Amino acid sequence: MAGFKKLIFIQLLSWLLFASVGGYFVASAFDNAVSDEQYKTQSVVNNYISQHSIAEITPDKLQQVLADGNTFSSFILRDQQGKELINIQSPTSLPVVAQLVDTSFNSIRPQFAVNQASDIKVEFTINANNLGLILQQALFVVILVSGLVAIIPIVFMKTMFSKLNRNISMTVAEVIDIYINENQLNNGLETAINNNKIKQLGVDLVPSFNRLSHFLQSKHDDIQNAAQSIKQEAYKDVVTELGNRNMFVEYYEKYIESSEKSTFGSLAMVRCSELQAINQTRGYQKGDEYVKAVADIIKHISGTYTGSKVFRLNSSDFAIVLPNTPLKESERFGDNLQSRFTQYQQTQELSSVANTGIVAYEKGKPLGELLSVVDNAMSMAQSKQANAWHIQRETDLVNNVSAGFGNQNWRKVINEVIEAERVHLVMQNIMPIGKSMKAYAEIQVRFKTTENQVLPTASFLAMAEKLDMAMEIDQLIINSSLEKIKSRNFSEKFFGLNVTASSAHNDQFVIWLERRLLKDTNIASKLVFEVSEFGLQQNIKASKRFIDMIHRVGARITVERFGVGLTSFKFFRDLKPDFIKMDASYTRGLEEDKNNQYFMRLMVDLAHRIGVSVFAEGVESQEEKHIIETLCLDGVQGYYIEKPKDI
Repeated sequence: MAGFKKLIFIQLLSWLLFASVGGYFVASAFDNAVSDEQYKTQSVVNNYISQHSIAEITPDKLQQVLADGNTFSSFILRDQQGKELINIQSPTSLPVVAQLVDTSFNSIRPQFAVNQASDIKVEFTINANNLGLILQQALFVVILVSGLVAIIPIVFMKTMFSKLNRNISMTVAEVIDIYINENQLNNGLETAINNNKIKQLGVDLVPSFNRLSHFLQSKHDDIQNAAQSIKQEAYKDVVTELGNRNMFVEYYEKYIESSEKSTFGSLAMVRCSELQAINQTRGYQKGDEYVKAVADIIKHISGTYTGSKVFRLNSSDFAIVLPNTPLKESERFGDNLQSRFTQYQQTQELSSVANTGIVAYEKGKPLGELLSVVDNAMSMAQSKQANAWHIQRETDLVNNVSAGFGNQNWRKVINEVIEAERVHLVMQNIMPIGKSMKAYAEIQVRFKTTENQVLPTASFLAMAEKLDMAMEIDQLIINSSLEKIKSRNFSEKFFGLNVTASSAHNDQFVIWLERRLLKDTNIASKLVFEVSEFGLQQNIKASKRFIDMIHRVGARITVERFGVGLTSFKFFRDLKPDFIKMDASYTRGLEEDKNNQYFMRLMVDLAHRIGVSVFAEGVESQEEKHIIETLCLDGVQGYYIEKPKDI
């Protein structure tokens, strides 16, 4: 574009130069023509007057001849004494250009002539109007011709440049199309161009496109690597550094469900059965340590299987893929896991660690269907014993077509526990802070199978809730606790009993509990019923009826796991609990978390204003206990204070 502008400038400059030179030569020609005309006219006048005397010239006739002004613009005839005999003035304006030339060259000048007798003197100026018109026309032709000579190349070059640009654009576009369609590099791209009509123009572009291809490929590789790194970080579990559920889904869909080659193996799901209990009683930090220990055991056992992959699906579940491993071989995997989990259970004083469900997979099997089957296997494993595993085979599914096969087994286990009253009670004291403060011991329960194996408590209670059997379990726990208290004659000690929100909101259960407590009024006054804050909030009206009944029989209420929901001051005013137990998440790292300290102090102030005592649970260190004492709480509970022990 810059070259084209330069061409226009040069052409215009050339036009001006050519027009100037041409104009100069035309002006010079006009000057010469005027001089020749003056010379000829003077010669004619000289010849005429030299042959006549003044007496022979008739002024009237001469004036009549010269009056038209075509020959002279001025003509003056004088006698010997200088007297004017004839004075003819026929001035005619020259064209503008001729006037400019005449002014510059002084071409038209007065002429003089005298006869031989010296009695005739003539002074005249020729009429150069015709010559001026010729001059102007010639100058116009010069300017026009020079302008055409200058403009035509510009128009031609512009057309040529436009066509050339269009050809180049089309050539580049076609080469790009070939590059995209053929996706060829180096000689491959050159061969594709040679077979095309754009060979002449496009072949020179091949090296540049090859360089562009390599550049784009390198950038593509860099972007893919960066994206993969970002994905790895985004898909990584923070606690265990294993891939999360998203990575598991992507792996399964890519390498199993949509695999081009035939593939088979075993999929195991491991569930941390005590995570919820540990988070509530020992704190979330201990819960993370527990999860990480389970993950380490899984990685160690699965590491002996070629190509195995481990993922953390959610807070409590792990998925293990064992490629090319038949179910028979996966039995050994389940045994090894159970053995290691049992060892860890003994060192950490847990009722259980984790259960394992195992199923077979093959190419093309949808992930959703497989997860449903392995969840069934997990339910079966949880209903057996601590750290148990269970393999779900296709034949099992054929013989038990119900989708709730695992639920049916759980229902059977729960019914057996209720009928045989296979519960084991332990208690964990809440240590009061301050001499005048009274606290109580929370009764906790462990459930056992027919083989006297401890079932995962959290899983058992969750399944009882799911199968609408929570009320029967609550009744079993309450009856067992009251009988234990009476048999041990704990007349001066206060005990806390957990009740599910679904039972507390059930009118039938409330009526039963009131009648049961009225039978042992002396014990009822020593009981504190614990219900979660979240559960109470689900039905405020039903919660109020339950709490009012508890207060009528002389017992008291604790709102446990407080701070997880969105409690308002109106919540306390309407329900009037006796105690609140702060959720263990507020105790975790309390010595460093100023926000939690501020929140707990605010809750303590509000609670004390309306006569509610505040406890902290999940206390695991001396530092946490010290901070809680400075915040003026009324009691502390946790493994640092006391571990659960038999009643």
